[in-house]
Parts: sequence; C-alpha cells; structure tokens
Amino acid sequence: MSAIVEAVELRKVFRVAKDRPGVLGALRGLFSWEGREVRAVDGISFAIRRGELVGYLGPNGAGKSTTIKMLAGILHPTSGEVRIEGRSPQRHRQEVVRRLGVVFGQRTQAWWDLPVRDTLELLAAMYGVKPADYRAALKRFDEMLEIGAILDVPVRKLSLGQRMRADLVAAWLHRPPVVFLDEPTIGLDAVAKRRIREFLREINRREGTTILLTTHDMDDIEELCSRVMVINHGRLVYDGDVEGMRRAVGVPSSMRVEFAAPPAGPLVGPWTAAVQEGPTVTVAFDRSRCTAAEVIAALNRCGPIRDIYMEEPDIERVIERLYAQAGTAGGAAPANSPGGVVTRPGP
Repeated sequence: MSAIVEAVELRKVFRVAKDRPGVLGALRGLFSWEGREVRAVDGISFAIRRGELVGYLGPNGAGKSTTIKMLAGILHPTSGEVRIEGRSPQRHRQEVVRRLGVVFGQRTQAWWDLPVRDTLELLAAMYGVKPADYRAALKRFDEMLEIGAILDVPVRKLSLGQRMRADLVAAWLHRPPVVFLDEPTIGLDAVAKRRIREFLREINRREGTTILLTTHDMDDIEELCSRVMVINHGRLVYDGDVEGMRRAVGVPSSMRVEFAAPPAGPLVGPWTAAVQEGPTVTVAFDRSRCTAAEVIAALNRCGPIRDIYMEEPDIERVIERLYAQAGTAGGAAPANSPGGVVTRPGP
C-alpha cells in the first residue's frame, strides 16, 4: 500500500531570545537581539501507509507536537518536506486541510460560548458537508460517542471528557482520510479514555482512517497501535512494532514455571536471572539472545513441568529504557537497533 503521510528530512529550528534582567536589559533587547537556536525537530523521515494507526511517543519537549503542527500545515518546516496524499500542506493548504482532521487535547476547536450543535453546523458548512450526510454523521457518532446528549450544551459547560468527544466528532465530521490526534486522552478519567479508545479502534477498522496519535498513556499504545514511532531530542529513535521495541532495548521477558516437584539440581540455562520458591521458578531472559522455546527446553531438563506463565516487560518500562538509551547516545537510536535507527521497509 502507498504512503498517505510522508515526512522527508523534516527539521524545525526556533530562535529563542536570551532573557535580560531589569528595565535596562529590556530596553537593550529592543535594539539588539541575542539568543540561541533550538532544534525542535531534527531531520526525521517516515512514511505512514493508508489505514495505519500509529503511536508517536516521546518525552515532554521531544518534538511531538511540533511534528504534528508541521504535518497539519500549521507550522512551516525550516527544511525538509511534508506530503499528505502527495501534496504539501504548506503549499496546497486548502486542498490538504479538506482531507485532514486534527485534535489537540489541550485546545478545543469548538466555539467556547456556543452549543456543540452550532459548532458542528458551522464546520459542516465550511467543509461543504451535505445536510443528509451531516444528519447521518451525527447519528453514527451518537451511537459511538453518545454525542446527542451534549449537542445543545455550550462548550464552556462541558466536562473535559465531553469536550474531547465533541472535538473528535468535529475532526471526523467531513470524513477525512487522515487524522492527527495530539494527546486526545490527556487528563481524562478511565471511563472517558476507554470510550475514546473504542471509538478510535472502531473508526479505524470501519472506515480505514489513517491515524497518527501522540500520547503519554501507554494503555493507548498497547490497545490501539500496531506501530510506534519514538522521538527524542527532535530525532526519530525507533520505528516499528511494540514487540520489536521491547527487543531493541533489551528489557528482559519473564517466565514463571511450576514444576511437579521442587528442582533438586542447579538452575542452569540461557536466562539472565532465576529465582526459586519451592516448586516455582521464575526466570528473566533476553529475547534478542534466546527464544522462549529454548528457555522452556532448558527448564524441562530441571524436572517435569506442570504449568508455564509468560510475562512480557511492561511497556512503560520499555519506553523509559528507550528514552534513557537515546538520551545517553545524544539522540541516537538504541544500541541494539540495526544501522542506528530501527526503520520500516518503504511503502
């Protein structure tokens, strides 16, 4: 399948003025500029295929929101290029914007003092959505997000979860093939997060919408994303699936084995650690160096096995390790990554 979203050597550099204390310093600043350059995004490239739901991760200040704003045409890159369905959102703004939906979790696109219905009707008119299509969309979104109960409520009176549901409807009202979501579950309670995840999963499956999702919530990634990209210090340090990310950072998997009787001999095998409590043995092993089958074969030599439980490393721990490795390397990819960055085959 061809790429629908492409970033090619994308860079964004901001010039930050130096603070000068006092009134005299402020006056001097009017006549002479002094400061530094900050590379918010530093030469990242990726391609997202049509219908993918991709997680975009990184610590605060890593460049996630800056990337989203360049992809959406809100910011112009210092260098490099963005293509949405082959068009630049900077040079062909009107054509591209009609094919995009964007949600920023900390900002609403709804008019603050108007009821949700008025905002949606205005957006439908702006995008040229036909009245029959608009009514059908509201019915569909009411089934998925229960939007009907808040249509006549002013936006300023909505809870955070209700406002986010309204923003999602606004982003999908014109049925865009590409949607960018910047922290859509930030600050929400567990019930609201679950409802939004169910909506994203269903809309991606049913309509094939391509979704790029930035988030700090690891449950969003585990439940929704078949692919993750990780950015740190403005550079892409990982691009692949969650399992590959676990292997790349070398966080050990865990296997708990219950034997028919406590093993009598020494626990020798391809694991990095082993703890025995009676007939139960827990071992930690690195999947990049041995397989689960090899571990089981070695444990089987210790005695008859009654049951086996596998535990994969928690994704939050994996992400923390990946950030630490990238930070140590000054923005480079993990040591286990082939060629410096874990990449995907081209479209």
